[in-house]
Amino acid sequence: MAALPLLGVIWAAFSGETADIAGRDVLRYAATSAWLALLVGAITALLGSIAAWLVVMHRFPGRDIFAWALALPLAAPAFALAYAYGDLFDVAGELRMWMRAALGFDMPFEMRTISGAAFVLSCAFYPYVYLAMRAAFLNQSVTALEAARTLGCTQRSAFLRAAMPLARPALAAGVALAVMETLADYGAVQFLAVQTLTTGVVRAWSVYGSTASAAQFALPLLGAAALLLWIERAGRRGRGYESANSKWRPLPVTPLPPAKAVLASLFCFALLFFGLLLPCGWLLWSSLDVAPQWPRLIDAATHSVTLGVAGAVVTVTLATALALGAARLPLAARVASLGYATPGAVMAIGLLAPAAVIWRLTPGTSGFAVGIGLLIYAYSARLMAAALEPIDAGLSKVTARMAWASRTLGKGPAATAWKVQLPVARGALLTAGLVVFIDVLKELPATLILRPFNFDTLAVIASNYALDERLPQAGWPSLIIVGLALPAVIWLTRKIAMSRPGAA
Repeated sequence: MAALPLLGVIWAAFSGETADIAGRDVLRYAATSAWLALLVGAITALLGSIAAWLVVMHRFPGRDIFAWALALPLAAPAFALAYAYGDLFDVAGELRMWMRAALGFDMPFEMRTISGAAFVLSCAFYPYVYLAMRAAFLNQSVTALEAARTLGCTQRSAFLRAAMPLARPALAAGVALAVMETLADYGAVQFLAVQTLTTGVVRAWSVYGSTASAAQFALPLLGAAALLLWIERAGRRGRGYESANSKWRPLPVTPLPPAKAVLASLFCFALLFFGLLLPCGWLLWSSLDVAPQWPRLIDAATHSVTLGVAGAVVTVTLATALALGAARLPLAARVASLGYATPGAVMAIGLLAPAAVIWRLTPGTSGFAVGIGLLIYAYSARLMAAALEPIDAGLSKVTARMAWASRTLGKGPAATAWKVQLPVARGALLTAGLVVFIDVLKELPATLILRPFNFDTLAVIASNYALDERLPQAGWPSLIIVGLALPAVIWLTRKIAMSRPGAA
């Protein structure tokens, strides 16, 4: 399923007429994407790792709140943060104009640059690293840390020489997710005037009307996706640790001295402030000046939730089937993982060619039904791996003896899966569904390309308003997305906090 749009991209890139786009444009867009991904990967690795270590291993004011609140920026779409920061810190913005007039001082940076985009995307995507590292630190071995301390390591050197090497697979996975999301982002970089490969894909399709040129922009993204997937898998390969089998003991939480405790609280608050409170607060403040178009927003919210639920049900169903048969089909699981590393715009371009074939073979088919079907297809193909990871982890709790007991009672493989494996992995199935639901709510490029005519989601409405420079109006759909995603993010953070044995 994930392979079809990827093959469609390759086929489209080498067939049909291309638009008048020079090869050097593709290289320039690719260089910008690589530099932006490098910046975001480095910043999110640093911020997410430090925040996770602080809330897991140290006690300071607000620690219990920051432990779950630091993941909340995951509910905010990156394009919403870009709208807020672009409006707040733009050269012609009210804040900077006031600073120049009243203080005779101007901020030494501009938002509509690569560094501005790296700042916005780091604020939006650091929770991926934070959540992965927090789960790794929560499940780390107390024995390893104690051994490091008895060998003369300070807390800092124990962190660098014992905890971080043990958590390296989690760090690789978290950074890979942040980089994949950076390469896949369209709304934020397009608004901040940073030309990446994803903006090139959408521009070649929407401005030049050339599927072949869009596919040529997508080919480097496919290569980057395969490289990221290989790096992430290589980081896990052969990384079995004794800590997984260690007897559970509570983690030693160390109180910080007063000065360091204040710094830790300020650091965590700064992440939450710049990742959620400031941009959402500014969007809300700006949006209060305009009356929301409630009928249009309610229709768009209904469309977003419907697509999110449908995408989650289809994706989780297929991912569950794939997880149950992973032992027999290991290659299928790897191809599905490649789909998650592929931007939504690339998935959409890859589906245009098969859609044309379907359209010709079924002339009486409703265009609306085909569009919705392709959207669900694109969501499932892209997010299959995001659902597969937690489902795999949930099914791993079913021991071989449990399955053998079911088989000795006369149950077949299907009955064993239905009666034994799926009930045990019920929590993991819900987790996977919520992850897919949140991602579909925020998905923009695939929805822009594949949606039926006059079928808008909240993300599409926000993007259209922003393109018209009507940022106060764009704030309402952006804030509704945050409101819809927040409960799911809070539930996911609670699941991670309870992941350590004995924590429930």
